[in-house]
Amino acid sequence: MAEFDAVVFGSTGYTGRLVAEHLLKTHGTGGAVKWAMAGRSAAKLGGVAKEIGATRIPFVVADSNDPTSLEAMCRRTKVVITTAGPYQLYGSNLVAACAKTGTDYVDLTGESHWIAQMMQTHDDEAKKTGARLVFSCGFDSIPFDLGVWFAEEEAKKRFGRYAPRVRGRIRAMRGGLSGGTMASGQATVAAAQKDHSIIRVLGNPFALTPGFTGPEQPDGNQVHEDKVTGSWVGPFMMAGINTKAVHRTNYLLRHPWGTDFRYDEMQMLDGPPKPGAAAPGFTMDMANAPKPGEGPTKEERDAGFYDIVFIAEMPDGRTLRAAVKGDADPGYGSTSKILAEAGLALAAIPRHQTPGGCWSPAAAMAHELLDVLPKRAGLTFTVEG
Repeated sequence: MAEFDAVVFGSTGYTGRLVAEHLLKTHGTGGAVKWAMAGRSAAKLGGVAKEIGATRIPFVVADSNDPTSLEAMCRRTKVVITTAGPYQLYGSNLVAACAKTGTDYVDLTGESHWIAQMMQTHDDEAKKTGARLVFSCGFDSIPFDLGVWFAEEEAKKRFGRYAPRVRGRIRAMRGGLSGGTMASGQATVAAAQKDHSIIRVLGNPFALTPGFTGPEQPDGNQVHEDKVTGSWVGPFMMAGINTKAVHRTNYLLRHPWGTDFRYDEMQMLDGPPKPGAAAPGFTMDMANAPKPGEGPTKEERDAGFYDIVFIAEMPDGRTLRAAVKGDADPGYGSTSKILAEAGLALAAIPRHQTPGGCWSPAAAMAHELLDVLPKRAGLTFTVEG
């Protein structure tokens, strides 16, 4: 029997510390949820624990470059919640350890080519051992993956069938980037320069649906007036990550939304772009990028938010609008809460319900997430019309 319900690997990093703070605030110490902080340095773990008031929380020392220590950590817990990225540089050994030991796993990666590699390498073993490996359990991609699932379920209630077309539209957002996010982006660029096949994976909306390729998807890279949305729309920086997760959910659930399902994500604009203006979209300021371990201040995180609308369209023109809103900075304030609760939710799901293997968040635990995230992570899911 596992000693812990969850271990937060990477607790001394920027986002890992936020995950630990959320677990401490929400689940306390020595209560119903037994959790531990993990990293490669006991001294650093002790320093973080003292700073956040988690002095009664156990430590687990493990190193991403030491498979033996990772396997020992995995055998002590039901689920590993990992924030130790870039995952393509530091995450592969942990996925292997979880798959080998039958331990559940959640991360917040947006590194789609790495997810594809992990699926190819570890899906069969995870199915045998019972490990549920669930990638992209932060802002990328739970609000989008679960948002589409929620919109589709509501569409079926209203129209009697699922919608073959959904539009994801970011209405408003405020938040910042951490050094870890910047490092992941830089690592992906470097990897793609060495291996051009990665570029094809990044550009393929069906890169995470092995053996299946759906129809041509809407072009989310061009600014245009979207009559259905009721506004001008432009590219959304994270769409390439989230759309892959959504298509994988449809794939894993055996295509309830159809093998012809079409989905895109774009951000809503105030109006048409002005002549000569830079293309709209969220950009990375590489010159002033934070270093790994750095990120938005608490005040900036608390002032952040996001508002996303999903428009499910029926073949006869009828539509349903569903909204997902978050009450904190999307990348870190909200992500840390979502990731923590996703890990605990996954560990509580019986394996006959969600068996071992590589999963997307909504396919693995949609009902559980829809229940817990509004209660403990500051998300809301509503039907608007």
